[in-house]
Amino acid sequence: MMCAWKQLLSVLPPRLRPEVDRLGKNALQELRLRLGMPPELVLSGESRWLGCCVSREDLNYCINAASRYSPWAAATTAQGYLTAPGGHRIGLCGEVVCKDGIVTGIREISSLCIRVARDFPGIARRAADAPGSILILGAPGWGKTTLLRDLIRQLSAGDAGAPGMKVGVVDERSEIAACHLGIPQNDLGPRTDVLDGCKKTEGIRMLLRSMSPQILAVDELGGKEDFAAVKQALCCGCRVLGTVHAGCVQELLDKPYLQACVTQKLFGRYILIERNSRGERSTTIYDERMERIC
Repeated sequence: MMCAWKQLLSVLPPRLRPEVDRLGKNALQELRLRLGMPPELVLSGESRWLGCCVSREDLNYCINAASRYSPWAAATTAQGYLTAPGGHRIGLCGEVVCKDGIVTGIREISSLCIRVARDFPGIARRAADAPGSILILGAPGWGKTTLLRDLIRQLSAGDAGAPGMKVGVVDERSEIAACHLGIPQNDLGPRTDVLDGCKKTEGIRMLLRSMSPQILAVDELGGKEDFAAVKQALCCGCRVLGTVHAGCVQELLDKPYLQACVTQKLFGRYILIERNSRGERSTTIYDERMERIC
């Protein structure tokens, strides 16, 4: 497991660092800071509260430290998040500013959700040799993006006998590479190019035109337009790696566009991430016909 823990602590107000470090170094998943309320540490499924209350100054400190006072970095707050050094992601809530019906920013921040970025190199080793395109399924927070990230890293790096493949990543929400000031904070391998903060549909087309990728990777495929872009990539000879929200196979088949993927055999492998009552994760691999392999 890898985690830029010191960089996480650096964006926290100094008065909170000792207790967060003591309680959460090896198990912290989220730190929630709500104005006027005690800080909440989510630790492997359970919550602990610190014995103080969050102030306006605490919230401002986190935002300024994460963005390093950069207007360019802070501009992503209009999308409800900010990426901090080390790949940690800060979700924001507060008073939304709109112009012509479009959200342009968030002011008077009232709460932050700091998600700790932890990487697990090697977890995709079993899937890296799978042929064709791969779709990863799982419920929110079950590790789809973490598995996708390691899959990208392994395919980009190759092995001792062969060079890695050219991978293009469309990172619409900055969760795969976690770019901070334009620099990926997560290791995606030596032959990976990242298009950060771009819509999946347009990003796929841009990478196909300009970067000649052998593999395209995207997170959280959803509607008709996403899958039309995926089909375009496949028709251009690219493999596609993607994720989608589905807690089980039936949830996948209940979604019309995903059902069409199975019918048209767009993906050679489906990987379902499951979690038991103790929070332990396991994966099941299916072939292009959604028949279980292992």
